[in-house]
Amino acid sequence: MDAPPCASVAVGRPVAGPFTYLLPAGHKGPLLPGQRLLVPFGRGRALGFYLGPAEPPSGAVLKPIAQVLETEPALPPDVFRLLAFAAAHYRYPLGEALRAALPPGLTQAVEDRPVTPAGVKRVVATEAAAQAALARAPAQAAALGYLLAVGGGAELDELVRAVPGAREAVRRLVARGLVQVETLEVPPLIRAGLGQGRPARLTEGQAAAVQAVTEALDASAFRPFLLQGVTGSGKTEVYLRAAEYALASGKGALVLVPEIALTPQLVGRFRSRFGAQVAVLHSGLSDRERRGHWQALRAGRVRLAVGVRSAVFAPVARLGLLVVDEEHDPSFKQDEKLRYQARDLAVVRARDLGAVVVLGSATPSLESYENARRGRYQLLELPARVDDRPLPTVQLVDLRRRPRASGEAPPALAEESAQALSETLARGQQAILFLNRRGHSTTLVCQACGQSLSCAQCDVALTLHLYPPAVQCHYCGATHAVPEVCRACGGPLLRLGSGTERVEAEVQARCPTARVARLDRDSVGTGERLTERLAAFARGELDVLVGTQMVAKGHDFPGVTLVCVVSADTGLLLPDFRAAERTFQLLTQVAGRAGRGQDVGRVLVQTYNPEAEPVARAAAHDFVGFVARELEWRRALAYPPFSRLAAIRLEGADPGRTASGARALANLLERSLPPAASGVRLLGPAPAPLSRLKGLTRWQLLLKAPQHRVLRPVLDAAERALPSLPPGVRGILDVDPGAML
Repeated sequence: MDAPPCASVAVGRPVAGPFTYLLPAGHKGPLLPGQRLLVPFGRGRALGFYLGPAEPPSGAVLKPIAQVLETEPALPPDVFRLLAFAAAHYRYPLGEALRAALPPGLTQAVEDRPVTPAGVKRVVATEAAAQAALARAPAQAAALGYLLAVGGGAELDELVRAVPGAREAVRRLVARGLVQVETLEVPPLIRAGLGQGRPARLTEGQAAAVQAVTEALDASAFRPFLLQGVTGSGKTEVYLRAAEYALASGKGALVLVPEIALTPQLVGRFRSRFGAQVAVLHSGLSDRERRGHWQALRAGRVRLAVGVRSAVFAPVARLGLLVVDEEHDPSFKQDEKLRYQARDLAVVRARDLGAVVVLGSATPSLESYENARRGRYQLLELPARVDDRPLPTVQLVDLRRRPRASGEAPPALAEESAQALSETLARGQQAILFLNRRGHSTTLVCQACGQSLSCAQCDVALTLHLYPPAVQCHYCGATHAVPEVCRACGGPLLRLGSGTERVEAEVQARCPTARVARLDRDSVGTGERLTERLAAFARGELDVLVGTQMVAKGHDFPGVTLVCVVSADTGLLLPDFRAAERTFQLLTQVAGRAGRGQDVGRVLVQTYNPEAEPVARAAAHDFVGFVARELEWRRALAYPPFSRLAAIRLEGADPGRTASGARALANLLERSLPPAASGVRLLGPAPAPLSRLKGLTRWQLLLKAPQHRVLRPVLDAAERALPSLPPGVRGILDVDPGAML
């Protein structure tokens, strides 16, 4: 008797698979890879995905598939292949990876009604909006500021989600003639007015880059480009022209950005150029909006998507162009669940489709730059700013030389920086003060016993916040009242280290008439507040913006002539092999905010390490020199891009059990290592740099190899061993880790 037909199914749960099921009784017609299924699982039912036919396992009692939920796969074939690659490479259950790539409404094991974007209400600012004075109507001001920041218009649902009370605010703004409400229907073709806002002339570098990319699009073959352009050189215009050409050629385009909420100007430029042909994908949208945009892409009604890292899985029809803006940014690496690197997956997807991929940055990652040096990527360079504007002058301020009163914390701003700020404000210009630390003081230290105030759950110091008053751990979130004296001996507490709160207070005290605002997670906890603050600064309603790395994320503020880096040393001494690279990138990016208008920019970098390679090279705008030295060091120590890494992190509440689990795992992996000639090395086990986090003890092992393929047998052994760790100890496998903390 013939065996009944069986199916291999990936279940949408974080469990290993695949699982074998019987085909449903009476089912006719073929099943396609990726089709959603309803399957019995445990005591209930779960979402499943068809992978292909399967042989029935000997002696097993199989359950039938309960229901086939769709006639065609929700995920297109190229996205299914990309997710299968990602799940295998990053060692994550395929079914859960597939489920996570679906929009809200398709992730449940039930059939549901389709939603289309037709009939969506869109709110558009009128010409009078830019000059509107709404000081006494904060809700209307917030709604209007959001619209102006994202290019002049947004869907009503998006606006309501971003700005509390937006529905009533829109009604009043309509009555004032400041906005209009229209019904948006996504047209089937490219909208008229595609050239809206196009500059009349490209720079020589821009023209050469656009020509190279469009010729590659004509060839319809895989071509990876690295677009390296100094800050302000017009990389975005290259993306826009390439996307124009792709759409005009009948192809789709996908643009990835580090953080959508931090780049409203980029989204606004794409919307102003392409109108309703832009789908925006990020977690800040409502479920309805996300699903509507996703389905418009899946159906081919829209062929251009702009989104954050998860948009690398967007179902763009006939995808021919992929762009990764600020490709060096660490946020492209997912740090939980499916721990993928979106930049790398964009290259994998382009290769699979025979598409063009453009990785853009003023400070490319060393991995991408080395690929260009080896000829794997074609390097396109934009060496000059638009309109031949000069790069800002950079001055290092040596903090070791300034006087310091005994027992007192010095001001956050050195005298040179404070004087430069006063001069800038006197000329009616704007300034950005950058410090990658929130709060007022980063450490409270007892003057009597020297003990610092630390978190009970994490191996970090508590940070003092004044608004509202509290000491807080920035890792676990624990918050306590501000102590008046040392908990250990009762001695007086000294406030050391500076955060953005302290810098803001110093500026307000020194320049009382200046309009000062902060841009960090404490002051702009929601997307709408962030967008409104950036918009207000762009409109010239603020004089000084004090912020964390949020201020370095690709913003274009023509009025900014001064940037002050309050501490260049914040990330320099982190126990991470990428610390120097990240420091150089961050300093270069934030310095690039200065001098993007008609006036020359000036940058002051405060540091205790002026001779440090990344600090000195960033001050000299010397990317090539920094990369040459850093690559030399990386090669000597066999770190990426000259090796591949995988980190195994163990965490548990019991320190002894966690340590013994780490040692046992290391012993097992030692026996799994290939011969020494393969170049595979195991480092550790050792306590993680943050050895205690959120109440859990953490240990770490690091695997190094010249190529990923020689790591696979060791990673296989690690995967098999992780479920056998001691009770209460969890193991995490991170392939191509983004940070070593």
